[in-house]
Amino acid sequence: MKRLGSVQRKIPCVFVTEVKEEPSSKREHQPFKVLATETISHKALDADIYSAIPTEKVDGTCCYVTTYKDQPYLWARLDRKPNKQAEKRFKNFLHSKENPKEFFWNVEEDFKPAPECWIPAKETEQINGNPVPDENGHIPGWVPVEKNNKQYCWHSSVVNYEFEIALVLKHHPDDSGLLEISAVPLSDLLEQTLELIGTNINGNPYGLGSKKHPLHLLIPHGAFQIRNVPSLKHNDLVSWFEDCKEGKIEGIVWHCSDGCLIKVHRHHLGLCWPIPDTYMNSRPVIINMNLNKCDSAFDIKCLFNHFLKIDNQKFVRLKDIIFDV
Repeated sequence: MKRLGSVQRKIPCVFVTEVKEEPSSKREHQPFKVLATETISHKALDADIYSAIPTEKVDGTCCYVTTYKDQPYLWARLDRKPNKQAEKRFKNFLHSKENPKEFFWNVEEDFKPAPECWIPAKETEQINGNPVPDENGHIPGWVPVEKNNKQYCWHSSVVNYEFEIALVLKHHPDDSGLLEISAVPLSDLLEQTLELIGTNINGNPYGLGSKKHPLHLLIPHGAFQIRNVPSLKHNDLVSWFEDCKEGKIEGIVWHCSDGCLIKVHRHHLGLCWPIPDTYMNSRPVIINMNLNKCDSAFDIKCLFNHFLKIDNQKFVRLKDIIFDV
């Protein structure tokens, strides 16, 4: 599986952004919007954005595959956040200063305790062995997804640790116009980050499954490359998102040659998301599990078993996948 950049930190916008004092359409109860100007950011230029690979930004929750208990494991995103007293100090500091990096954090005392198995994200800066919070006052990190952990039950539904496999959505290897759902060895995904999408994630913008029969899938970051991307001009991007079939997506993530990731979200451009007809739902999808040895080994209610029952079937779009239970 081709590997592009790994999402281990907050991704900056391709444009310089500005704050507008009006209610956010992205986050409920947020009294301001973060909008893109027409100026390309220094970070994007330094990363050679014009030579980067543009990919679809998928709307889900970020995951990571790395080793735990001597085998490949799925990990869920869990950012450590400051306690109330430290958060109050940090907010007061932000109101009086411009640069959040000048704020002094006492990581051992200022942050809520993390689970024992928590690890900081790979690109987190460290000083004297302690992770340094980002500009939002958070420490990005991960926790392993255990089989019976109710908090991460939707994460757990897309992996099977006995057979060390995951349910993955990607392009069909022989037809770029066809999507494929398959069981992929977790070892093939080691050190990759992925997006978990589905019925109970972020309001289900892709319309997958139902309350009675939820459906969740993993998508490796960078899996959906954009072929006909517009120029890096504000107006051209707005027109592309509004008028092109391929533009019916949440946003674009550029994977730069130095490993840096740069993004633009529809909300940066003042555009709506979610939208009724997504590009992801405009393409046919085939089920290709390749799990003959495991046919009778899955729990009858698990996703792997449901997909085995419709193995090799082709659907007009993702929304049309319904389990006959």
